[in-house]
Amino acid sequence: MHKLNNFHTHSIFSDGSAAPVDYVEEAIRQGFASLGFSEHSVLPFENSFALKPGSEISYIAEINRLRNEYKDQIKLYVAMEADYVPGISTGFEELKQIHGLDYIIGSVHLVKTSQPEKLWFIDGPKRETYDNGLNEFFNGDIRDGVSAYWHQINQMLENEKFDIVGHLDKIKMHNQDRWFSEDEKWYTNLVNETIDLIAEKGVIVEVNTRGIYKGRSQSLFPGEYILRKLSEKKIPVTLSSDAHQPHEISLWFAEAKEVMKQCGINDLYYLDKKEWKEMAI
Repeated sequence: MHKLNNFHTHSIFSDGSAAPVDYVEEAIRQGFASLGFSEHSVLPFENSFALKPGSEISYIAEINRLRNEYKDQIKLYVAMEADYVPGISTGFEELKQIHGLDYIIGSVHLVKTSQPEKLWFIDGPKRETYDNGLNEFFNGDIRDGVSAYWHQINQMLENEKFDIVGHLDKIKMHNQDRWFSEDEKWYTNLVNETIDLIAEKGVIVEVNTRGIYKGRSQSLFPGEYILRKLSEKKIPVTLSSDAHQPHEISLWFAEAKEVMKQCGINDLYYLDKKEWKEMAI
């Protein structure tokens, strides 16, 4: 049986609920081979989820301290989940170089709108935030709003250099089959365009279990249609729980592996020092 790995973890340095050491000790207890911390990158406006300006130094110092302290028990990595907001967020490669990060997860949580200072927040626990933003910024036009999300993912793939794309179809989370169906042609066209671009850029796609274990999604991020496409195109994938609490670090992993295998995915990518390698699920 292969040891567990998880490269998407949030602690109290961003929007997680516990100190990094608590995640490390839980990972060791569960027999993890490696654990990567990936706090949300700093954003130049008030928010409740990202690293605060200046806190990156203490965050990285703490993970490096733990990496040394626990080096005989587990491999630890320090990274960031970098938010891509065109014209606002810091370049990913710059982040990686300045802070000496092991890898970058590129994600979109905030969608640019036609109003320069306004962003559509598609994440978080409240469905009303999603709905209100859709109505305010896109006049309730779900195709317009969802297209903006996927086009922003494409921009990120075109303009940034990073290792993993985070929760690829997160835009579906608060939809809950209310505004659109994922098998509609306009939607699958958007998805297919992005998958082609991912294949071209050689980026790893994370299979993220958080939506399911939090009860916010009926399928993995990404869902089975996308997983099958990833398999067809031989796009590398990694499995993550996007943990915000220590007990979440491997939630729904066993079930996710079964879904992935049913979709034709038989290997997972993991970081070994500075190189991404694959192992059988």
